[in-house]
Amino acid sequence: MMKEIRRKSILGFVVLLALGFFFYLTMGLMESSFAQTKPAEVKAKPTEKPKSAIAKPKPKPTVPQKLIIASGTDALTMDTHFALDAPTFTILDHMVESLLELTPKGEIVPRLAEKWEVSSDATEFTLKLRKGINFHDGTPFNAEAVKVTFDRLLDPKVAIRYRFLVAPISTVTVVDDYTVKMKTKAPFAALVSNLTHQATGIQSPASLKASWDKAVAKPVGTGSFMFKEWVPGNKFVMARNDNYWGKKPLLEEVTWRVIPDEASRVVALETGEVQVAVRIPPFDIPRLKADKNLVVLSAASVRTIYLGFNALKEPFQDKRVRQAINYAVNKEAIVKHVLGGVGRVSDAAVSPGIFGYAPIKTYEYNIEKAKALLAEAGFPKGFETTLHPAVGRYYMDASVCTAVAADLLKVGIKADIKMMEWGTYLPSILREKDQVEHKIYMLGWGCVTGDADYGLYTLFHSGEWPKKGMNASFYKNEKLDQLLDAARSTANPEERKKLYKEALTLINEEAPWLFLHSEVQMVGTRANVKGIIVHPTERVIAKEAWIE
Repeated sequence: MMKEIRRKSILGFVVLLALGFFFYLTMGLMESSFAQTKPAEVKAKPTEKPKSAIAKPKPKPTVPQKLIIASGTDALTMDTHFALDAPTFTILDHMVESLLELTPKGEIVPRLAEKWEVSSDATEFTLKLRKGINFHDGTPFNAEAVKVTFDRLLDPKVAIRYRFLVAPISTVTVVDDYTVKMKTKAPFAALVSNLTHQATGIQSPASLKASWDKAVAKPVGTGSFMFKEWVPGNKFVMARNDNYWGKKPLLEEVTWRVIPDEASRVVALETGEVQVAVRIPPFDIPRLKADKNLVVLSAASVRTIYLGFNALKEPFQDKRVRQAINYAVNKEAIVKHVLGGVGRVSDAAVSPGIFGYAPIKTYEYNIEKAKALLAEAGFPKGFETTLHPAVGRYYMDASVCTAVAADLLKVGIKADIKMMEWGTYLPSILREKDQVEHKIYMLGWGCVTGDADYGLYTLFHSGEWPKKGMNASFYKNEKLDQLLDAARSTANPEERKKLYKEALTLINEEAPWLFLHSEVQMVGTRANVKGIIVHPTERVIAKEAWIE
C-alpha cells in the first residue's frame, strides 16, 4: 500500500549550508493567511460612449469553490468521541463543534458556549449557550443536547480514550434551556482548556442515542460543513452548511485526499491536482517558494515527536537502557539534516508555550556514555529490537526513524524498522498489554488544549494504560502518578506549575521516551487559495478559506 520513500535523509554539506541560510532568513517571518481578505469586486470603467452604445462588461468568471487538501493519512472514524488522532479531529472539527475554542494565539474563546463562569475553587463550571442553533439533522442545540454528549463521554460502558479530559466531572445539570452547570469531584482547573478539545465536541443527541456505545456512521454536528462522502483510504468530502449559525463559508465543498508519500503530495500540489498539501518536505521548500503559483505557510507547533519504549518488554524495563538510547541518538543532527532546521530539539516532554512547561534537559549526543550505560545494564554488545513507525503521519517520519536506527547501530543496537499504514498502526499500539507487539514505537503528541495536564496525564499515568488511555509505553511510576493527580486537582496555578516541573524532571530522568523534537508545520497552497489557517495544534482550517 505504501509507496517507496524517495527522499534521502542526509544531504551534502553544501545543500545544508544553503538551506540553513534559507531557514535563518525565513523561519522568523512565518507566512500567515490572516491578513488575506476577499478582493473587491471588479467594476467596469465608464466610457465616453452614449449610454445605449456602452458595451456590457464581460462577467467575471466564477471560480468553483471546491477545495482539495492532500493529507498524509485518512480519518480513522466518523465519531469525534471515538477519534484518536489530529488528522481525524482536523476533519471533524469542520462539522462538529466544541463548547469553547483555542485560537492560534493560545486564547480560549467562546464557540457553542457564549460565556462561562468558574467558581473560585474550580469545582463548579457554568456555561451559557448560544441560542438559535440547530444540528445538521434539524435537532435543536440546547442544554439538554450538551448533557447527552457529556453523559456519553462519562459513561464507563462506552470505550472513549479521551475520557480523562472530563473524568473528574461528577454531575452535569441542565439549569435552563441554554445554561449547563458542571461540578467536579475536586478542583479541576484544566477543565476549561479541555472543553476546547475536539473529543468533547457536541453531537446531535438523536444521532448519539441511536449509536450510544459504538461510533456513529456519520458526524452530525452544528459546524459550517456537513458530511457528504467518505471513501476510506482515498478521500473524505464535506459540503457547505448553508444554515450555519455563524459566518457562512465561501467554499462549497472541501475534499481531503489521502496521499501518504511526501513527494507525491508535492507533485500533486505543483500540478494543481490538489490546492493544499500538508507536511511539505524541507528540501522542497526553496523550490516551492520560488514558484509564483504556490505559497508556503508555516506555523510553530505544540506537537512533540518521540519514540516510546514498551516498559513491559526486555530490555526496556531498565531505565539505563532507555537513557543509553537517549544519549546514542544525535537529535540536533536529525533536526538540522533530516528536518532541514524545521524543528526544535526537545528539552521536556511538552513543548514551550504550554501551561506547565519548564525546560528540563536535552540528552547530549554521547556514544561513550551510551555504551557505558548499556554495559552496566548487561548489554555490552548491544541487542536487537524492533522499531515501529507509521508512514505519512509526521514530518519526515520515515527518514527520522532511519536516522535513529543508524545512530543506534553505532552502539550495537540493531533496530529492525517495521513501517505500517497509519490506520492500522495506531490501533495496533493502543491494544492491551498482552496483545501489543511493539518494543519501540513512534508517536507525536500535540498539547492541543494548551495545558500540561493534557500532555502528561494520559501518556504517563499508570491508570491510562490501553485500552483505557494512551500510555502505550505501559510506564508506571507511583511518584509520578501522585504528581499528576495533584497537579490536576489544585486550583492554584503557581502550585500546578511547580508540580508539573517536578513531574517533567522525573519523566526526563526515567526516560520512558526517546525525546526527539517539536515540529514546525509547513503547508503548501496554490497561490489563489486564500484564508487557510495553519493552527499550532496541527490543524489546517478551511472554514473561512476561498479560491480566487
